[in-house]
Amino acid sequence: MSEIILDTITGKSTATTITIGSTPVVSSSANSMTIRGEGSNQTSIQQGLVKVWSCVNQGTTAFDDSFNCSSIADVATGRFTPSFTISMNNALYSLTGCCDANGAIAVYGGKVTGSIQMQTGDAFGAGGLQDYDNASTAINGDLA
Repeated sequence: MSEIILDTITGKSTATTITIGSTPVVSSSANSMTIRGEGSNQTSIQQGLVKVWSCVNQGTTAFDDSFNCSSIADVATGRFTPSFTISMNNALYSLTGCCDANGAIAVYGGKVTGSIQMQTGDAFGAGGLQDYDNASTAINGDLA
């Protein structure tokens, strides 16, 4: 077995391809890398990463765990606003969320680049807004 240890690989052209096993990783321009996904399709590494995620315990208004979240504000029962450490490039990012039990999570009041206003409640509409122990979100989009 051979081992190569180095700090930097510099390509001779604009696009540099590094193959790991049989998978090529291509740098087509500054700050842009793709990797071959299923079949021959290419996936942008930067676009394919979750930029913000959190698991919130609304009862204590605390993050159980998070990434790229700086703080959380308890707005009211079933409403909270996590703030991002690094803002998003614009407010057109994508959000996925879920809650334990019969809970549903949604955006209220709009999205902005540095935070998002969330609300949680009974998914079947019987209980109105409620706090949940595990309100989880993941945000995809471009960082500022």
